[in-house]
Amino acid sequence: MPYPLPVFHFSVDWGGTQVTFSEVTGLNIEVQPIEYRDGNSPDYSPSKMPGMKKYGNLTLKRGVFASDNEYYAWVQEIALNKIERRNIIISLLNEEHAPVMMWKVINAWPTKLTSPDLKASANEAAIETIEIAHEGIEIENK
Repeated sequence: MPYPLPVFHFSVDWGGTQVTFSEVTGLNIEVQPIEYRDGNSPDYSPSKMPGMKKYGNLTLKRGVFASDNEYYAWVQEIALNKIERRNIIISLLNEEHAPVMMWKVINAWPTKLTSPDLKASANEAAIETIEIAHEGIEIENK
């Protein structure tokens, strides 16, 4: 009997570089409905048809590592209407570390970087969050 895949074994290809993250959220696609009713329609309610697709922003969380500056450099490049857009591939992996399901995020760029809260009395890893805007998701289930 097949079992559902666990969500804890995944990888993120960050435009050609493997970057480790502890959490990825926001892999959603929404199709906005268009309502239309013809004036001489015998039905007294509008019909619905698919409209434009809408993609939520991705949120990626990871631990802070010394001298790991790759996405800080990407955020620093942002200027008015100028940013390097990257394709990001998020892969759900099986026991042999092979991709079983992939989400290809198209033309992604960072919109928000949240640094960890610093507390002298805390006993936890420093986790930072980056929010990514993009222009679409392609899903591949192998």
